[in-house]
Amino acid sequence: MRVLVLYAHPNPESYGAALHAAVIEGLAAAGHEVDDCDLYAEGFDAVLSRAERLGYHDLDSNTLPVASYVARLQAAEALVLCFPVWNFGYPAILKGFFDRVFLPGISFKLVDGKVRPNLWNIRRLAAVTTYGGSRWRALLMGDPPRKAVCRVLRAVCHPTARPRYHAHYDMNRATPDSRAAFLALIGEKMRHL
Repeated sequence: MRVLVLYAHPNPESYGAALHAAVIEGLAAAGHEVDDCDLYAEGFDAVLSRAERLGYHDLDSNTLPVASYVARLQAAEALVLCFPVWNFGYPAILKGFFDRVFLPGISFKLVDGKVRPNLWNIRRLAAVTTYGGSRWRALLMGDPPRKAVCRVLRAVCHPTARPRYHAHYDMNRATPDSRAAFLALIGEKMRHL
């Protein structure tokens, strides 16, 4: 299976980088073809420009500024996100990717003014993430990142794409054992994507 991994963490020495490595290793061990999109390493520009916004609904040209990323997304059969939760949301670079690449005609289409999913090539969807706070705190806040993956992203993918959401909560009090156990879990989950 062709898997696009969207990785969003600026520090190559972080626990997030270790999770990213576990994702890539697990997917490769299972024989998947991996397109590893490290947004920071690639210097992805997260800012949606005025010109892009003005041309947002022009299906003939809206993909031109991000054509290579659109091609990678359309070639994928699975999408795996690897990111830390910051301020109960995606890192800005990942949010910017969705704003600039998940365009009309790409991730969705408008039919009689109604949004219809268009990423039918994405049949598997997973997220690997970390939270500074506890699961209880995330629940009290409504857990926006989980909803964004399990509801919003899922809504534009193939109807059979069931999201897998893997989170290590309470990183502020994580232990070496809890981090190691989560790394092992992620390697195993990616082998069975």
